[in-house]
Amino acid sequence: MAKEELIEFDGLITELLPEGRFRVRLDNDHEILAYTAGKMKKNRIKSLVGDRVIVEMTPYDFTRGRITYRHKTDGPRVGGGQRPPFRKR
Repeated sequence: MAKEELIEFDGLITELLPEGRFRVRLDNDHEILAYTAGKMKKNRIKSLVGDRVIVEMTPYDFTRGRITYRHKTDGPRVGGGQRPPFRKR
């Protein structure tokens, strides 16, 4: 196994925590603490409770992970809303 090799799991966000962290329940009923990956922060991809996500984990620690992808949903998102346009003053 290479040093950089990561393990990917599908999961569901169950709880929003402070400082940009999330509690995610994986498909195998394991619950972990996860944070948003840098590319998702850069592109302002927001995640809410109930979103399906892909989580990357190292083989060394199965209690923490990094959210790398949020699956698109067909229905409307709850609590998000669209950001108002930026206005210069």
